[in-house]
Amino acid sequence: MALIHENITKSIMGAAFEVYRILGYGFLEKVYQKAMQVELSQNGLQAELEQPIKIRFKGAIVGDYYADLFVEGKVIVSIRV
Repeated sequence: MALIHENITKSIMGAAFEVYRILGYGFLEKVYQKAMQVELSQNGLQAELEQPIKIRFKGAIVGDYYADLFVEGKVIVSIRV
């Protein structure tokens, strides 16, 4: 299966495994969110926390979505524990 932005997506998955390997489970989502940002940044990727993204519907802006992480301005990451 081909992934859109495959290199970025694989880096995100690797970062998630590394964060879990070091932190384990039991923390709030905010801890994992910040740890993911640190890990992605250390791997050379731009990862913005809670970046507002304009949501459009039929040409009209209908709201803002705040992604947990927005990586390289291309991939939205939602942190769930």
